[in-house]
Amino acid sequence: MGSFLLRRTFQLVFVLWGGATLLFMLFFLLPSNPAELMASGGGNRNPDPQVVANLEKKYGLDKPKFEQYTTYLTNVVQGDLGESFRTREPVIDIAKRRLPPSLRLAFWAVILEASVGIGSGMLSARKRNSVGDYVTTISAVVLSAIPVFVLAFLIKQLTGVYAFKNDWPSWARFPPLGYGDDTWILGVIPTGNTWEHLVQPVFVLASVSTAILARITRTSMLETMRMDHVRTARAKGLAEKQVMRRHVLRNAMIPVITVLGIDFGTMVGAAVLTETVFNLPGLGSQIVNSAKDQDLPVVLGLSLIVMLVYGLASLAVDLSYAYFNPRVRLGDET
Repeated sequence: MGSFLLRRTFQLVFVLWGGATLLFMLFFLLPSNPAELMASGGGNRNPDPQVVANLEKKYGLDKPKFEQYTTYLTNVVQGDLGESFRTREPVIDIAKRRLPPSLRLAFWAVILEASVGIGSGMLSARKRNSVGDYVTTISAVVLSAIPVFVLAFLIKQLTGVYAFKNDWPSWARFPPLGYGDDTWILGVIPTGNTWEHLVQPVFVLASVSTAILARITRTSMLETMRMDHVRTARAKGLAEKQVMRRHVLRNAMIPVITVLGIDFGTMVGAAVLTETVFNLPGLGSQIVNSAKDQDLPVVLGLSLIVMLVYGLASLAVDLSYAYFNPRVRLGDET
């Protein structure tokens, strides 16, 4: 276990370094000068050359690119992600404000994805070629085919606008924007009217992933049900529920857990469309807006945080393998 954690920690550090290096290089391939953008206020007017020179000196943009790169990495190691070129706000403060909404949204979306996706996939596998199997398959294909921004707009208009105009029951109406009271227990459990604002974005964010997870669960369980140890368990006279729970479900969970971990990491930083439609202040929308403004410190700092969350989610998935499949031994090279 110790060697496994050490190896994975080293890999995570390498991934963070590689991601920061790649983003830094791509940023400086852009033809525009961040100092000129700041001096012009983001407009098209020609900035004062002296103001541009002062800004370049202040932010170290007049130094060689390699020196800028090494300075940035040194600051990151010390916990300093810099400050925004646009607002002069420390990036770490932006992250503290933007990360919690993204984590909460991803957390509840994964909960919904796991509950519905695994449940429907199990039902579909156990009742193969039944009506339930066909409904699950068709629903998965339809949800996977609908673009996220289209689904978000439809849900918002239906349950957030049309429902209020036509006085639908309270359980079918949800506020279309924002977080409401924005009050939480233990950081993730919504209280007050916060849960009402969370329903729509969570459903939209989880919809496509849930459909995919249901198909993966079905396929994995069907493959496991054909294995020799499952046939042996049935031949010994074990009840079907015991066979499914002890011999099929746990062995079929490896690819399912992998997908859930990947989805959580992706949802934290890539829920841009969902955050935009429902006006949620998350990491994804901030990264996109900062990239448009060529705000290098914000883009790099928040991207590093997203990669860190993704890496930790991947580590948690790997650790869970030993529980779901006793044949997996953490730390083994094979």
